[in-house]
Amino acid sequence: MNSLDTSLLPTRSRRRQFLRMLQNNPSIAIGGGLVLLVVLAAVLAPLLTHWDPIEQDLLNTLQAPSAAHWFGTDDYGRDIFARVIYGARITLFEVCLSVAISMVIGIPLGIISGLAGRKIDALIMWVMDIIFAFPGIVLAILIVSVLGEGLANMLIAISLFSIPVYARLSRNLTLGLKNIEYIEAAHMLGVRYPRIITHYILRNSIGPLIVQSTLTAGAVVLSAASLSFLGLGVQPPMPEWGTMMSDGRNFLGLNIYVSLFPGLAILITVLGFNVLGDGLRDVMDKRL
Repeated sequence: MNSLDTSLLPTRSRRRQFLRMLQNNPSIAIGGGLVLLVVLAAVLAPLLTHWDPIEQDLLNTLQAPSAAHWFGTDDYGRDIFARVIYGARITLFEVCLSVAISMVIGIPLGIISGLAGRKIDALIMWVMDIIFAFPGIVLAILIVSVLGEGLANMLIAISLFSIPVYARLSRNLTLGLKNIEYIEAAHMLGVRYPRIITHYILRNSIGPLIVQSTLTAGAVVLSAASLSFLGLGVQPPMPEWGTMMSDGRNFLGLNIYVSLFPGLAILITVLGFNVLGDGLRDVMDKRL
């Protein structure tokens, strides 16, 4: 065996061990499968149905599930199955953008708080505590009420109350990492803070941050659906799950499927992200 193959053995061994841990962890398999199901539905939506999620058919309103309409139709005759799978695109967009905004703002604030002096640390955490003191959905409703309804303002509101979660987590990780010997040695050798942050702190924090992002994703789905249900988020006729449930609540006695299937989609998505986050935490946390 040549030297190149020998050098690759440790990497292959770690990779094989990691894959074995994934196979032995049912939470990752179940949660990842549910999330993958939602992603595939969003990506393959045009191939899964030929119905337009917005097109109305007033002659076929509030129909029960059938061969033509798998999930039935709503009060405007729109195909519920098409609206659910196209709604997955909006939901995943909300999740990706909200989590990204929260991480881009919260993680740097947490790192600055952990590396700076006591005054800056106290100031940043004081602001985070004020935001964190409000229940997330209440704060989101307040922000959307001030800024106005719509997808953009809803994403701003959801991102804002998620920032303290990442700020606190990254601050705690930074405080624990900055006193480790190799980081202190790098600092004594003249390595500047930007390199220390990118090459040492962020690299060693990626695991907990990934776990937190999956858990935050579930909360984002619930918050976005709640705001849309109240009429403060995505507006009709866009096929958003919360909006669909709101539209269907007036017809529960005639056709429960209008609200049932969007509700099941929310349940599957939130459950998938939460179970996936628990599984990733078990794999990435060495103490477990």
